[in-house]
Amino acid sequence: MVFRPEREAQVIDGLKAANPGPLKSESVAPIWREIMSACRALETPTRVAFLGPAGTFSEEAALGFFGASIVRVPCANFDEVLHRTVSGAADFGVVPVENSTEGGVTRSLDLFLTTPLFIIGETSLVVRHNLLRRQNSLDGLQAVCAHPQALAQCHAWLAEHLPMVERRPVASNAEGARLAAADPSLAAIASERAGSEFGLHVVAPAIQDEAHNRTRFAILAHPDRHPSPRASGHDCTSLVVSVPNRPGAVHDMLVPLKEHGVSMSRFESRPARSGQWEYYFYIDLQGHPDQPQVAAALQGLRGVCAFFKVLGTYPIDVH
Repeated sequence: MVFRPEREAQVIDGLKAANPGPLKSESVAPIWREIMSACRALETPTRVAFLGPAGTFSEEAALGFFGASIVRVPCANFDEVLHRTVSGAADFGVVPVENSTEGGVTRSLDLFLTTPLFIIGETSLVVRHNLLRRQNSLDGLQAVCAHPQALAQCHAWLAEHLPMVERRPVASNAEGARLAAADPSLAAIASERAGSEFGLHVVAPAIQDEAHNRTRFAILAHPDRHPSPRASGHDCTSLVVSVPNRPGAVHDMLVPLKEHGVSMSRFESRPARSGQWEYYFYIDLQGHPDQPQVAAALQGLRGVCAFFKVLGTYPIDVH
């Protein structure tokens, strides 16, 4: 059974619209995703790579998007997620791309420049950070271990409550939980799921600085093994571009979008690392290239860019 994210999105949207109750509409999607996941697994198990070990938010995002009937492929870092997906060791990869507090996940964005993989879907996850430890106390705590993004998202809480405690960056929050489970002088910032996985107490719940902290994840696949999603009616087209270093270049880049009535939902820059103060621009457009106005805007945009790469077109996460 071929995974078609746009078709599954359309089916779930139809079921939500037809839902007479008393089941809440937001409960419909997870139920049917699990049914679809189990049906796909009957034919061929879906292998999904994500930042491991078990208990990371990336794993939670993978399970939320694909359902529980997958073969989990935990990886040590984002580079390995992409490598496994490119090589065929995994059918899909899941990486975070944007956080509502800290903005873009820079390593993921940089990897998009050179990978042959393309985005076929997205999912957004409420990220609730907890301080986890073997003992249910802050006494004798020497260091807090977490992914750099998590440390940044909890900066204010850490500064107020643990100003003298070392903040130790590690490869993932779940790796921090694994270290805290092995060393009583350490604590971790991670999910309740990671705490259960490694037998840790929740010493302080929900320590993130932003109460409605969310992370957006991209679902990646290889174009030789997975077709590009067709239009679903609520789509996003992601691309990365650069323009010549001359006056008005960024303005010229935006003109085709205005002329054809195509809206941007995201515009972010990253240094090109050329030493010449040049930048790549990561852009999300509303719509699908099968729509004439989007196709025309993309053609016009390509004509004024020094570098142009479509990262993928996919149904937006509306759940």
